[in-house]
Amino acid sequence: MRKAEAAFEAELAIVRPELSAGYAAALPGARAAVLGRLWRSLLYEPLPGLAQPGEPAGLVGGPAGLVGGPAGVTDGPAGVTDGPAGLAEPDGRQDGQVCVALVDGRRLRGRARLPYDLDGEPALWLDGRPYTHPAELLAALALPGTTRLVHDLDNSVASLALSRAAATARALSPSGIDGLNTPEDYEQSVVDGHPYHPGCRNRPGVSVAEQLAYMPEHRTTVALDLVALPAAACLVTGPWPAALMDGDRLLLPLHPWQTRHVLPALGLRPYATGAIPARPLTSVRTLAPVDGGPHVKTAFSTRMTSSVRDISPGSVRDCVPLSRLLAALSGRLGGRLAVAGYLAGAAARVGGEHSADLSAMLREPTPRAGAETVSPVAAITREMVRDPVTWLAAFARLALEDTLGLLALGVALEAHGQNLLVALGRDVLPYRLIYRDLADVRISPARLARNGIETPPVSPRLLTDDLDVLHGKLLGSLVGTTFGSLVALLGRRDRATEATLWDVVAAAARKAFDELPGTPDAHADRDAVFGTHITVKAHLLAQLDDAPPGDRWTRLPNPLAGARQRTS
Repeated sequence: MRKAEAAFEAELAIVRPELSAGYAAALPGARAAVLGRLWRSLLYEPLPGLAQPGEPAGLVGGPAGLVGGPAGVTDGPAGVTDGPAGLAEPDGRQDGQVCVALVDGRRLRGRARLPYDLDGEPALWLDGRPYTHPAELLAALALPGTTRLVHDLDNSVASLALSRAAATARALSPSGIDGLNTPEDYEQSVVDGHPYHPGCRNRPGVSVAEQLAYMPEHRTTVALDLVALPAAACLVTGPWPAALMDGDRLLLPLHPWQTRHVLPALGLRPYATGAIPARPLTSVRTLAPVDGGPHVKTAFSTRMTSSVRDISPGSVRDCVPLSRLLAALSGRLGGRLAVAGYLAGAAARVGGEHSADLSAMLREPTPRAGAETVSPVAAITREMVRDPVTWLAAFARLALEDTLGLLALGVALEAHGQNLLVALGRDVLPYRLIYRDLADVRISPARLARNGIETPPVSPRLLTDDLDVLHGKLLGSLVGTTFGSLVALLGRRDRATEATLWDVVAAAARKAFDELPGTPDAHADRDAVFGTHITVKAHLLAQLDDAPPGDRWTRLPNPLAGARQRTS
C-alpha cells in the first residue's frame, strides 16, 4: 500500500471505520481504473521521454484496425510471466499487444487499447516487470516533468477507492440503493469521474472527511455559507437577487471548504454559516439548493482532476452575455437545445483586485418537464439503455443537430458528458438535450458576422476564428469523450458492435449536415467531422510540471472516418 492509500486508510478508520474494509477491497480496482487511463495517455499523447516523435506517443506496433494509427500488432507468446507478482503479459489472442518505446531504450508493453476504451488495466510491463499501480509505474518511467503527476495519481487512486467503497456500502445496506428520481440523484450517481483522465478523482488538499462531506458521489447535502461584502466594491454581472443582499452589502454564497481553507487568509469571516442547504452536482462546486431556485457555482480553490476550481473575474463578466448569446442562437435553431444560462455573477474586491477565490455565479436550475428523467450523459448506464442502437441513434440525432447547428452559426460547445444533459421520455429514449457551463465555449466572430449576429462583450480568450481550435473544442469533447464513452459503454469491447454504433453516429452526422445550409463553413465542418483525425485534450501533457497554463492537445484517429467509409 502506497503512502496516499495508507493515509486515506488511517483517516477513514477514524471518521468512517465501517468503510475501512470496503476501501481496502476497492483499492485493486481503483488502481486498475487509473492505470487504464494512464495507459491511454501514454499511448496517445506526445509526452517527453517517449521515442519516435511524429507517431502517436512512440508506439511500436499499434492496435489492429486503428484508423490512421501505426500498423503491425506485436503478438507475444501466451502465458508469459515475469516479475515477483507472477502476472501474465497479454497473450495477443484477442486485442493484441502494443509497446511504447522510451528514448532511453526501455519498452512499456500492455494490451492494445483504442482511444475510447473505458476498462481498466490490471498490469503493464516495463522491460518485463509488471506494474499494477499507476503512480509506481509513472515514477519508474521517470518521464520529464512528472514529479507532481506521480502524487496526483496516488491521490486519484485513493480517492477513487473511497468513492467506490461508499457506493458499494450503499448498495449492500439493508435498504439498498436509493432510487434515482431527480436530476440531482443522477448527478450524484457518477462514481468514477472523468472516463479518460488519469486524475479522474485527484483532489489534493481535500481530506477524507471533507470528501465524504462535500463530494457528490457520496450523496451528500452541503450547507453553503454567506459572506457579506460592500456591494459597491464587488464586480457584479446581471441582476443580483434581493434575497442575497443586506442593505448595501452583497451576500456571496461560499462553499464551506472555502470558508475553512481560504477565507481566513483573506481576513474575512462568514456572515452566516450553513445558510443554503444544497446538493453538489457532478462538478462538485456547483450545487442545487434543496429549496429550489438557481444553482450556485462556488469557488473551490484547489485542483480537482487537473484544474483549480476558482472563478475568475473574467468568467463573472462573461457569464450573462454568454448565456444570452447561447439562448439567442438556440432560438435560431428552433429552440431544440435548452441552455441553462447564468442569471448573475459576483466577485469580491480583495487587496484592490477582484478575487477568483471569493466569487460565485447563479445559474438557471436544470429545466425538467414533469417527472421526466434528466441526467448528465456521464451518468448514463447500460441498465438505462434497452436497445443500444436505437438509443444512440436518438441521442446522436439530437446532439449533432444541436452542436453542428451552433457551430455553423459561430459557437463551438465543449459538449462532454458533464456539460451535456439528456432528457429521456417514457420510452427511455433521448428526446431533448440541455447544455450548461459556458466558460469553455469558443466563439467565432467571423461566423457570427456572416450570420448577422453581433459578437458579445466577452473575454478575448473565448474568441477565435481558427478552425482547428473551433473543431478541436467541439469534436474533442463530443466525439472524443461523449460519443467515445457511450460507444465503449454500450459496445463492451465487442469491436463489431462498436463499429455498428459508430456507423449510427456517422449517419446522424451526415443527416445533420444535409439539413444545414450548404455554406463554406458547413463544408469545412463536415470535412473535420469525417477527417482522418480529431484533436482532443492531452490530459497528462497538460499536467507536466513545466506545462504552460491552459489546455494541451493531441490528435487521435477519428472513428467517424472509418464509419463514413463503411456506410457511404
